[in-house]
Amino acid sequence: MPIYYESRIAKLGLNATELPTLDAEFDEITEGEELTKKEKLKTKWAALEAMVGHPKRVALIAADLVAHFEKRIEAMNGKAMIVCMSRRICVDLYDALIKLRPEWAEDTLKVVMTGSADDGPEWQKHIGNKQQRRELANRFKDPKDPFRIVIVRDMWLTGFDAPCLHTMYADKPMQGHGLMQAIARVNRVFKDKPGGLVVDYLGLADQLKKALANYTESGGKGDPTFDTKQAIAVMLEKHGIASAMMHGFDWSPWTTGKPSERLALIPAGQEHILQQEDGKPRFVQVVTELSSAFALCAASDEAVAVRDDVSFFQAIQAALNKQTTSRKTPEQLDAAVRQLVSKAITTEGEVIDVFTAAGLPKADISILDGRFLAEVRGLKHKNVAAELLEKLLKDELKVRSKRNLVQSQLLAPAFPCLRASPSASRCLSRTLQRLGSARSSRRPLTPTTW
Repeated sequence: MPIYYESRIAKLGLNATELPTLDAEFDEITEGEELTKKEKLKTKWAALEAMVGHPKRVALIAADLVAHFEKRIEAMNGKAMIVCMSRRICVDLYDALIKLRPEWAEDTLKVVMTGSADDGPEWQKHIGNKQQRRELANRFKDPKDPFRIVIVRDMWLTGFDAPCLHTMYADKPMQGHGLMQAIARVNRVFKDKPGGLVVDYLGLADQLKKALANYTESGGKGDPTFDTKQAIAVMLEKHGIASAMMHGFDWSPWTTGKPSERLALIPAGQEHILQQEDGKPRFVQVVTELSSAFALCAASDEAVAVRDDVSFFQAIQAALNKQTTSRKTPEQLDAAVRQLVSKAITTEGEVIDVFTAAGLPKADISILDGRFLAEVRGLKHKNVAAELLEKLLKDELKVRSKRNLVQSQLLAPAFPCLRASPSASRCLSRTLQRLGSARSSRRPLTPTTW
C-alpha cells in the first residue's frame, strides 16, 4: 500500500547565554583527568546520540507523539512502531510517554530490545528472552490486542509483518536498503487501511530520496512514498464536495447542540441527501474517500479543523449504508432490522433506538401492522421513511424465509410467488415497485405518491 511521509522534526535551540561558560565548567569538572580522556569525553557528549537523546528533546517528542497517535487512533484503528537510535533512548522515551499516559504502562506500550545482566535494573523489565519476544510479536500482530505501540532500536525492522501497523515514528539515522526495509513495515494491506504513515523526527528526507532512487534503479516500480500534503489536499477536496451536497442544511447543532438535537440531525440529513439526484451513492462514495484521506492526515491542523464535519458526514453515511440490504446471517439481520445507523447513539448512559430518531414512537413493531404503516405515512422525512420501509420489508421477509419455513409458506397467499428460497424476490419487487419508483425519482413524496 502507499506510504505517506510526514516531517515533524524536533528542534533543539542553543542557550546563547550559557555558551561562554561551557568550556570553563568542563575543565573544572574534568580537572585532574588526562588530556586524552578529556577529549574522549568531549567527543562522546558532542555525538549525535547525546543530542538526539537529550532529555528536553525526548520530552518534546513524547508530548508530540502522544497527541499525534491519539488523533490517528480517532480516525483509524491500528498500531504504531517507534524506532529510536539507541537502547538508552528507547528506555528514556518509554519513561517520558508513561509519565504523560500512565495507563499505557499496563498493556498499550512496550519496549522490545535485547540486553544482558550487566544492564541496569531500570532496563531489565524491557529485556526479555526469545520466547517472550515471540509472544509480544504475536500480540502486536493481533489487531484486537491492547498492545498498540512498540519502541524498538533494531528489532522487528526487517522480516516482521504486522498488517495492522499503520504508523512508524522514525527517530533514528537510517539510509539505503535498511531505510526501505524499515518503512516497508507499514505498507501491508489490512481491512480498510488507506495506507501507511512514516513520521520523521530526525530529518530523513534526503536519505529517503536516495533510498527511493536506488529502489527504482534496481527495478522497483511506482512511488512508495507520498507527502501527507497530498492526503490533506484530497481531504479538503472531498470535504468541499460533501459540504456542497449538504448546502442549505444547517448541521451546526452537531457540535453545539444537545444529544437529542444531534440525533434529530441524522434523519434530516438523510432526507436532504435522498432528495438529490443519485444523492445516496454519490454521498456515500465521497465520504468514503474523505474518511480515507482524513485517516492519513488526522494529526494535521487542516484535519483538526474539519474533524467535526467529517464525523457528521460519517454519521449520515452510516445511516444511509445501514438502509442498504447486505448479505448477513439471519441472526444479524434480525438484530439489525431495527437499527438505522451503524453505531448506537449513547447519551448519558441511555441507548436511543433509531426509530425514535426517525420519528416513530415505538421500536417494538410489526412491519405488516396497519397502525405502524399509518405512523410511517405521517413521518416528516418521506424519503427516509421510504428507505426504511424497503429495508424492513426485504430484510424481514428474507429472515423469515430462512428461519421459518412454515411462516414463509403462510406468507404465500399474500405473496403468491414468494417461496422459502430467499432468491425468489419477484413478488417482493412488485410489492415495492411503487415505493421504489417514488424513492428513485428523488422527488419529495406527496400524500398521493405515498
